[in-house]
Amino acid sequence: MNIVFDPAPVAGGFRMPGYWIWCGSVIKGEDGRYHMFASRWPKSLPMHPGWLAASEIVRAVSDHPAGPYVYEETVLGARSPAYWDGCSVHNPHIVKVDGTYVLYYMGTTFPFPLPEKGEVLLPNDPLSVVARANKRIGVATAPSVTGPWTRRDLPVLLPRPNQFDSFFVSNPAPCVHADGSVKLIYKSRPYEGHTYGNMQLGLASAESIYGPYARKPEPLFPPAIHIEDPFIWRTARGYEMIAKDMDGSICGERYSGVHAWSANGEQWEMTTRPGEPAYSRRVLWDDGAERLMGNLERPFLLMEDGRPSWMFAATSDGTNGFHDCTETWNMAIPIREIAKKEQE
Repeated sequence: MNIVFDPAPVAGGFRMPGYWIWCGSVIKGEDGRYHMFASRWPKSLPMHPGWLAASEIVRAVSDHPAGPYVYEETVLGARSPAYWDGCSVHNPHIVKVDGTYVLYYMGTTFPFPLPEKGEVLLPNDPLSVVARANKRIGVATAPSVTGPWTRRDLPVLLPRPNQFDSFFVSNPAPCVHADGSVKLIYKSRPYEGHTYGNMQLGLASAESIYGPYARKPEPLFPPAIHIEDPFIWRTARGYEMIAKDMDGSICGERYSGVHAWSANGEQWEMTTRPGEPAYSRRVLWDDGAERLMGNLERPFLLMEDGRPSWMFAATSDGTNGFHDCTETWNMAIPIREIAKKEQE
């Protein structure tokens, strides 16, 4: 499977001066407008690992899926470090269940002060290490897309000692069924002998969004498959997934997209082959230019009339991912069609 796009609107998406923007998730509200839930953190911190220290989840609004989206409010921010999500929240994924808006997200906490202006925050600093290890998945709920939002004292998913998801859990990708049950794909990685294993995807299932969640004991793919940023949806033939190829070993393009399929949501088959990415970081824009984006991450598909109509993705102007970028934003790309390969 690959996604065929129309040109992306240069003036679309969501940006904010003075902030790094990431993780766009969009839903049509009861007001008929499009609401993007996104992560942001100040540019006084580095893009990475600044999100671990001070990310918050905001809501931005547009009359059209393309945008541009305009900031309206901060939905979830820092609270007491005593809470599991007390210092930083990230990875929003918005769904609506029986009239209630449900926001899946990652939260973390740490016992360190934020860096002061001019101080450097590095990935191996104690704050970064502890914040990464404390990543958990939770849900917040609201009767309206504009809130008020109820946070919970406990996450819905924790790491498991001595398992493939022993280090942390993050990047929630829920598929909520008509009966309220959930299949939740998430990211983790093992931490053994002071080294990190490859990023891996797990599956947790529950009868409701609140849990309890029962997990498959093993990751969805072999450990050699190094992927993150899943998004899943239902089709007539089962479940579809797109995700980010971390090293290009699957699709042939580092940081571009792969596709997997499952009949039941439990056993998954990787359908992407080398040279056939599900989507590419090489984007055609509506000004006629084609640009190789530094990132195209956290893909989110907006479903309209029973089909994916837009893909939202976090992107940057860097040449080496987020390591050398100066701007990040959530872009919107119109989907022309989802093309199935013959072997599928």
